[in-house]
Amino acid sequence: MTHWWKRSLAAQLIGFTLMALIVAQALTILISWDERSKALHAAMKSEFFSRSASITRLLETMPQALRGQALLASETVYSRFWLSAQDPTDVAAWRNRAVTELDRPLENYVDLMRKYGLGLQGKRLTQEGVAKANTDEGWSAPSQILWNLPQPAKFLYFDGRNGYGLAVQLNNGMWLNTAYYKADLDQWWNAKSLISLCLTAAVLALICILVARRIARPLRGLAVSAEALGRGESLPPLPEEGPDDIRRTAEAFNKMQERLRRFVDDRTRMLAAIGHDLRTPLTSLRLRAEFVTDANVQQKMLATIDELQSMTEAAIAFARGEATVEETRAMELDALVGSICDDLADLGQAVEYIEGPAMTYRCRPDGLRRAVRNLAENAVRYGGCARVYIVQSQSTVDIVVEDSGPGIPEEMREKVFDPFYRLEASRNRDTGGVGLGLSIARAVARQHGGDIVLRSNTPGLRAIISLPKEGRIDAVVRGIKVSLPRSALKQRRERNRVA
Repeated sequence: MTHWWKRSLAAQLIGFTLMALIVAQALTILISWDERSKALHAAMKSEFFSRSASITRLLETMPQALRGQALLASETVYSRFWLSAQDPTDVAAWRNRAVTELDRPLENYVDLMRKYGLGLQGKRLTQEGVAKANTDEGWSAPSQILWNLPQPAKFLYFDGRNGYGLAVQLNNGMWLNTAYYKADLDQWWNAKSLISLCLTAAVLALICILVARRIARPLRGLAVSAEALGRGESLPPLPEEGPDDIRRTAEAFNKMQERLRRFVDDRTRMLAAIGHDLRTPLTSLRLRAEFVTDANVQQKMLATIDELQSMTEAAIAFARGEATVEETRAMELDALVGSICDDLADLGQAVEYIEGPAMTYRCRPDGLRRAVRNLAENAVRYGGCARVYIVQSQSTVDIVVEDSGPGIPEEMREKVFDPFYRLEASRNRDTGGVGLGLSIARAVARQHGGDIVLRSNTPGLRAIISLPKEGRIDAVVRGIKVSLPRSALKQRRERNRVA
């Protein structure tokens, strides 16, 4: 889960946005909830006293026989009215009577919310709960602002501050009792707030996904182009568009690509020019050596000149190979490597190709053919035989060339890749080349975004051309993997040999 979170830009953007939303909502609630609660209680208290005053005026103007019916008609879901002959001095008894009255169902009223279980229901008021709350509070006279009638009245709270009670003495000596109770239904965490938060989160998540895709699309294109550039492919410039940061990144990549290409071209042209210019003094030296009278000295001079000539020709060939821009295209890698081994075997060299699964790979076939050939010829020359096969790891496609020779000391395995470097203990100037074979092979591998490493084979040496798996293309036709028989693979190898 953590790995996915770190890899996905959209997930991180959504996560941080939702965290910011939750923190903002929490801060808003902390700042405004107390004031909102006070305002709601003030409004309910004002409504309670206004309704009680209206009922008081109404009862004072109507016959006593109709007062009971008037009180029943005036009751609401949250308020109840009743008359008593005695002064309600016992606070606890009055609160218990208020609980009983509030629990009494209203006449001609059907509570559909409670019947069908719709909405949030407040906590149920009980006499036990009322008896435990407000025990130290008794009747108190309401302020002049809330009660401005001449009838004497007294006020109390019950169930904390959720319930209000009022007793008003009428002109005939009766007491009008009013009880109002509304549970705190407007809690900060209810269905309404939950739905609002979910809808806001969904909209923000959708926006974050769109923004993340807009940001990631050019970044994915940049990653693909950088990978192709690392394999030496010739790429068109990236489109320099979008926001400033993305546009500047594309501009920097295009400039880097142009500079790298210019640097490689300049280096290659310089190497080719040096190799070409060396031909003239070498020819002059060869002519002058012909006039040396001492045959032994003349032979040594000519051998040295021949060695310089071969090194020069190899340098020119290497430079030409570097300067040649070969198009990257999809090739059947197993057939390509197998055809190289078949060619060497036809020339009488002990080269064996161990066939593996069919695979299509984007590469420069001529350069890769040259690298595999150099490694196979080296294995035959210094190890007596070569075994070639292809293996796949989690991130690479490896072309392995094994031999059974004396191998190369571990401390010299990087040195042998230097141009014109040879190990004198196992490779002499008569049987070996000029020391560019491994350099060329590594240059080809690195042009493909990979490398060449040397490992011990016990006995012998194992040379591995490690190519990135990004260049692999599975042979799939309409979503079905294609499995080729051995005869078809041999035919493809024959076509590669002809090519």
